[in-house]
Amino acid sequence: MNQEELSQLTDKELLEAAKANKPSPLIDAFFIGFLAGIIVYSIAANAWGFFTLIPLFLIYLFLKKPKQYEALKKELKERNLP
Repeated sequence: MNQEELSQLTDKELLEAAKANKPSPLIDAFFIGFLAGIIVYSIAANAWGFFTLIPLFLIYLFLKKPKQYEALKKELKERNLP
């Protein structure tokens, strides 16, 4: 969500979005490591292809999640919500 979309949400919707989007660093780190292991195995087995790109995309999504949460926190702070 970008800043314009966040400003369109009501206070209740914004609080729900923040609760649903809260990152959990330990779980994210585990999955990023697991996906990196899949990529390393794929390279070692000379199996470049579509299944090597899927973990790369998923790692990108895991790394993008905290940035979205920061935007939510900024909007919550601007509205003086908990």
